[in-house]
Amino acid sequence: MSTTTGMPLTDAAWLTMVHQTESEDPDHILVLDGALDAFLDFGIRRTSMGEIAKRSAVSPATLYRRFRGKDEVVWAVGRREASRFIAQVDASIDAAADVDAQIAALFTACTDGIRQHRLLQRLLATEPEVILPLLTIQGGPVLALGRDYLSSFIGRLQVRGDLPAFEPEPVAELLARLALSMALLPGSCLPLGDAPSVHAFVARHLGPMLGRPVPTGD
Repeated sequence: MSTTTGMPLTDAAWLTMVHQTESEDPDHILVLDGALDAFLDFGIRRTSMGEIAKRSAVSPATLYRRFRGKDEVVWAVGRREASRFIAQVDASIDAAADVDAQIAALFTACTDGIRQHRLLQRLLATEPEVILPLLTIQGGPVLALGRDYLSSFIGRLQVRGDLPAFEPEPVAELLARLALSMALLPGSCLPLGDAPSVHAFVARHLGPMLGRPVPTGD
């Protein structure tokens, strides 16, 4: 990934961007909403700054005061979508539930969120040349985001005593790579969409990666 200046965006810089507080400037919000609508209708390549201004109901002058060009708008939309995805996953997990239920909820939220994300699925279907490099050869920041989030999730359960002590980052990276592969290759024999089957799958196959005992008697 790179910035509008062509300089590479480091993993740390991407994480900082994603975790930044969303701007409350009404025009900024209007631009991101309008740009997202346009990207969904036309894709990124075919969306012009003029179309973004039109969808946002702001003047071109206002748009260019806040964003130097379309690349900056794309980055801002991507940052907000990543933040929303994380918030959606967080909201799906009951921190008071038992550990196995939390792991199953995490898996379901991530897989469902990826499969149902409108912009991601739109770009994968119609503009793979735009999105695939950002998820593969330039996918370090995306992988770092997943690893960072999952490391925090594992660490929270370790502090609570629900998982044994181990270095969370390597396991978090394996899980993040699994989620990324599911974004790129959506067809799967995994029991997606059936809560009891997902719970059983996670308990038997993903739980042991996190130090959970393998279930017996099933």
